[in-house]
Amino acid sequence: MATREDDVWIGIDLGTQSARAVAVTARGVTLGQGSSMLTSQRTGNRHEQDPEQWWSAVATATRQALTAIPPRTIRGVAVAATSGTLVLLGSTGAPVTPGVMYDDARATTEVSRVNEVGAHIWTNLGYQRMQPTWALPKLLWLLRQHQPALQGMTLAHQSDVINRRLVGRQVATDLSNALKTGADLIACAWPEAVFGLLGVPENLLPPLVKPGTRLGPVCAAAAAETGLPTGTPVIAGMTDGCAAQLASGALQVGSWNSVLGTTLVLKGVTRELIHDPAGTVYSHRGPNGTWLPGGASSTGARVIARDYSSNELEALNKAAASYEPAAPVCYPLLSTGERFPFVAPQARGFFAGEPQDEAERFAAVLQGVAYIERLCFDHLDLLDAPLNGDLVLTGGATHNDYWNQVRADILERPVVLPDNAQPALGMAILAAGADRDLVAAAADMVRVRAVIEPRAGSSGRFLPGYLRLVEMLEQRGWLPPETATHARKRAFR
Repeated sequence: MATREDDVWIGIDLGTQSARAVAVTARGVTLGQGSSMLTSQRTGNRHEQDPEQWWSAVATATRQALTAIPPRTIRGVAVAATSGTLVLLGSTGAPVTPGVMYDDARATTEVSRVNEVGAHIWTNLGYQRMQPTWALPKLLWLLRQHQPALQGMTLAHQSDVINRRLVGRQVATDLSNALKTGADLIACAWPEAVFGLLGVPENLLPPLVKPGTRLGPVCAAAAAETGLPTGTPVIAGMTDGCAAQLASGALQVGSWNSVLGTTLVLKGVTRELIHDPAGTVYSHRGPNGTWLPGGASSTGARVIARDYSSNELEALNKAAASYEPAAPVCYPLLSTGERFPFVAPQARGFFAGEPQDEAERFAAVLQGVAYIERLCFDHLDLLDAPLNGDLVLTGGATHNDYWNQVRADILERPVVLPDNAQPALGMAILAAGADRDLVAAAADMVRVRAVIEPRAGSSGRFLPGYLRLVEMLEQRGWLPPETATHARKRAFR
């Protein structure tokens, strides 16, 4: 179908605290947006939400976004949601359990059985093992509670609940959301033998489709609640993390999106599945046949928010420029344990050396996060991941212009800053890609705010500090020698 200038696609992001919706044109102009708050119930390691509230929040946000949009211009809608969130639905499609959220860690017993029975599949898929917060261990926990009443029940991820209400019937689930439920992304199928050994009924599992697949048209009942025209194509979406990657525009093979928010998350694009023996990297399946490898570090911008108020940052940024590099070396870990670019449950943050003043301490923290970011790329290079495409920076930390420059300097490459990398935009792009090439759709719809080049001489300036941190992490037994050696070799290419 040919794209017209007035065509509009709707992207929906069902997050933890709110549902958001945007209406976006083929040129990336946002014509409407809306949001509606969500509430959670947290007790210990449990985190639940009411699935009925998911739908009411999405309906409210979508109505707001469509207030001024001519119905004839709307071409499709796609939904992103949190990764690893699930619920059991009854035979009528109504929820029979609360929504068990992405960070719910109750399945500590079940995860051992999952990793024992499915080890060969998880290894083949490159991520080696599941965590208690992943959906499959939590599914086993739910099944134990509801075993006598499983007849007619269906597993649904958070986005499936919304898509089912939009279409008015059961729909397939996308491979992106199904990753943490154990879907074999290579075979594009559920691993039936593994699920049989785990006691997961075959009829509990929804069909699988690739992201970007048409699931069906918006039904009349959903149209009345959301404002979406009846018949609007509903497109299978992705997890919120993958949706944000689409919104960044990093879709070419070799391109990467570095998201620096509370934590540091890297997501890239490869032709082949990346296998990481250490299990720090796992890969989603891209909508266009590519793979989307990624990893999440436990360092991030939260160390700044924890130690400094927002009204201090401008002065600290100016003062930090006098410390390039800072004499102390900082590993700014948020809490005990690291996940990427190495796995070290015992790792703790540290300062090696005494800062002269608060400005140097601040500079060391900024540089330390960027050093870990560089080490992530060195580890990815060790795994033969292509790194020759664009590097797009997103996340809350990109509001700090000085930090953006320091990261470009330490990474020794230009960095791209998009105007908007929200997951809802990513879903609008995915919906547009159902009618055309996804990479081309993203190129048209993603707007670039700035491109930052490394400053002259920045490589030599920061390299000693980076190599000192690599050495200290290796000496503590956290960083594997092969990654440390590779980082040193790359430093002198």
